[in-house]
Amino acid sequence: MSMFSWKLHGDGKAIAPGQAVAPDERLTWGRTVGLGIQHVVAMFGATFVFPIIMGLNPQLAVMMSGVGTIIFLLIVKGKVPSYVGTSAAFVGGVTAVTAQGGTPAEVTGAIMVSGVILALVGTFIHYIGSAALMKVLPPVVTGGVVMLIGFNLAPVVANTYWPQDQWIAVIVMVFIVFVSVWVRGFLGRIAVFLGLVLGYVLSWIFDQVFGQITSFSATAGEVTTHFRVDFSGVAAAPWIGFPPMTDTAAGVVGVHLPVFNAAAIVVMLPGIIALVAENAGHVKAVEEMTGAPLDKYMGRAVIGDGVATVVATSVGGSPTTTYAENIGVMAATRVYSTAAYWVAALVAILFGLSPKFGALISAVPGGVLGGITVVLYGMIGMLGAKIWIENRVNFANPLNIVPVSAGLIIAIGDVSLNFSEDFVLSGIALGTISMLVMYHVARRLAPADMLSDSDGGAGGAGLSVGREGHQGRVVDGAERDRGRRGQESSE
Repeated sequence: MSMFSWKLHGDGKAIAPGQAVAPDERLTWGRTVGLGIQHVVAMFGATFVFPIIMGLNPQLAVMMSGVGTIIFLLIVKGKVPSYVGTSAAFVGGVTAVTAQGGTPAEVTGAIMVSGVILALVGTFIHYIGSAALMKVLPPVVTGGVVMLIGFNLAPVVANTYWPQDQWIAVIVMVFIVFVSVWVRGFLGRIAVFLGLVLGYVLSWIFDQVFGQITSFSATAGEVTTHFRVDFSGVAAAPWIGFPPMTDTAAGVVGVHLPVFNAAAIVVMLPGIIALVAENAGHVKAVEEMTGAPLDKYMGRAVIGDGVATVVATSVGGSPTTTYAENIGVMAATRVYSTAAYWVAALVAILFGLSPKFGALISAVPGGVLGGITVVLYGMIGMLGAKIWIENRVNFANPLNIVPVSAGLIIAIGDVSLNFSEDFVLSGIALGTISMLVMYHVARRLAPADMLSDSDGGAGGAGLSVGREGHQGRVVDGAERDRGRRGQESSE
C-alpha cells in the first residue's frame, strides 16, 4: 500500500474507547487538518526560538522544518510519525563558533557536515544494528555529552540575554515553570510558546508605561537606551514572500550558502551524539504508543534527521531533530496518523513564506529570550541526567564517574587546549573528546570486577532516553503517561 493511501479510521469522526488512529489511518480531512495545525502550534515555540538564539533566520527555519518533516516521512516510509523542528543540540557549538568570530555561513557549514555524519551513523545503525553503536557511545558517555552541551550555555544566559531586561526575564521564567508544572493537557505542552507571547506583550506594556530601558543591547553589543519592542521591521515586511537573502552590510541573516571551516566543524560534532540519543528515544516512544515494532526503522529515522539537517543548512537554515512536543500531542489525542504530519509540514512551509511573520519573530525582546533560555538550557543539561537514571548508570563505579566528571568541568568551564595559534580545542569539543577517550581507555585498563559493576556501560542492551528528548522541555508528564497507559491497555 502506498504511504499516501491512508485508511479511514472508523467513521473518521470519533475514536472508540481503547482505540487509536494508526500511522496508516486518518480521520476526516477536516479533523486531520485541525490535528496538523495543532502539531504546528506544539513545535512552534522551540522551532523559531532556537534559530534566533543561534543567529539564524527563524522564518527560514520554520519553512525548512516543514521541508525536513516531509523528507523524514519519506525516508521512514511513513512508519514513524514525527515532526522535525529546530534542534537545540548545536546551540552550544554555535555559541562557541560565534564567540571565536565565526560567521553564520561557517555555522551552517559545520552543522551541514554534522548532518552528513549523522546520516552515515543512521546507515550504520540500519545495516549493522544499534548494539555496536552502544559500545562506542554507552549511556554514561551519551548522558554526559548531552549534559555538557546544555550546561555549557549558562554564560550565554547570564551575559547576553538576562542583562537585557532582568525583570521581564524573571516573569517569563516563573510563568513557564508554573504553566509546565500546574497546567494540564495541551496548554502545558506549549508553555514555552505561551511564555514568549506573555513576554512579548509585557515588554510592549512596559515600553508604554515605563518608557525606554537602559540595558545591554545584543544588537549594539553594549549598554544603550532603547525600547524593548521594535516593530519597525514588522511594519516594513511584506505579507507574502520568500525568506530574505543574507545581507551582511545590513545585518540581515537569511538564505545563504554554507562555508566550511575545520575548527567550526570540530566544535559542532558533539551535537551528533545528542541527536542519535534523541532519535533513538523518540522512536522507542512512538513504538510504545503505537504497539508497532519500529526497531528496524531506527536507522532510517536517524538517516532522515541527518538528511533533513543537510537540506536545511544547505540554504542557511537550522539543524533539525524529531520533536517530543509532537509525540506528546499524539499521546494525548491517540492519533498517530502520518497524514496529520504532512498537513503540519505544509502549514509550516506556508508560514515560512510570510516575511511579516519572520520579522515578528525576529523582534522578540532579549529579556523574553532570557526567561526562556534559562529554562531551556537547563533542561537540555538535565536530559543527560535523565539518560543516566533510565539506563541505571552506576556512579559508585570510578569507571563511570571519573572520566565523565573531568569532561563535564572542561566543557562547562570552557577550558582550552592550545595546539597552535590556529588550532585550539575548548569547551564542548574538548569536553566531549576527553570524556569519550578517557572512558574507553579507562575501560581497557579497568579490572574485571569494575567492568561487571558498570551498569549502563558499554555492555548495556541499548540506550534508553525515555519519552522526552531535549526538545521536550515543558511536557506534562502525567498527561503523557496516562495517554500511553490508555494505549497500552488497548493492545
